[in-house]
Amino acid sequence: MTVLINNLVADTPEHERARMLSAKYEGWNAESILRDAIDHEFVGQIALSSSFGADAVVLLHLVAQIDRTTPVIFLDTDRHFFQTLQYRDELVAQLGLTNLINLRPALEDVRALDPKNVLFQSDPDACCDIRKTKPLAAVTKDYAAWISGRKRGQAATRKAMQIVEFDGRNFKINPLADWSPVDVADYIRAHNLPPHPLVEQGYPSIGCFTCTKPVEEGQDARAGRWAGQDKTECGIHLSVYDGGGI
Repeated sequence: MTVLINNLVADTPEHERARMLSAKYEGWNAESILRDAIDHEFVGQIALSSSFGADAVVLLHLVAQIDRTTPVIFLDTDRHFFQTLQYRDELVAQLGLTNLINLRPALEDVRALDPKNVLFQSDPDACCDIRKTKPLAAVTKDYAAWISGRKRGQAATRKAMQIVEFDGRNFKINPLADWSPVDVADYIRAHNLPPHPLVEQGYPSIGCFTCTKPVEEGQDARAGRWAGQDKTECGIHLSVYDGGGI
């Protein structure tokens, strides 16, 4: 737990461990980071969170080469493009992943807070909370760490991201932190992996169909997420002590 001293957040042993692991992993390739995290640092206590979006196949393929039984958490928000759901099923079968965890929002939350399915229009943060943050929080409590596909170059809010973070409860491993769009494309091509079908339609970052638009040339990859709003993150990557999810 984070300790408050004179209203300042004090470091915990977990924060120190995250810093040490980040320093250790700087300069390592993604496969080496994942292999060390899965087979050494967090044995049996680590899961992969995947949106099965534009870049997802890279991380899914890397993890499948190391341990196909690694839990893969998918947040089924009831708002995904049908192409994403088809892509999810195709990749799971092709890569031989054996532990897909398909998370749905709690029915009672949807009935109470979004009975007409329009919450994304009036309060997108609340919509993300019941469809992403709460379901993920309910399952990640069972793990010490989870793997994220975030990259420093995706958005200004991610430029300072570390390879390993501690969010107040879980360690987050970001093995693709330094990867560029070219790196992703090269990996997909080199391993003959199927791209998400919406990528060629101008979607470099793919979330719910209600809140995702194609990106114009010159914009950052996440410019199409919650376009026209101040919102840049769904909430699952905000720390518990920052008041935003896990």
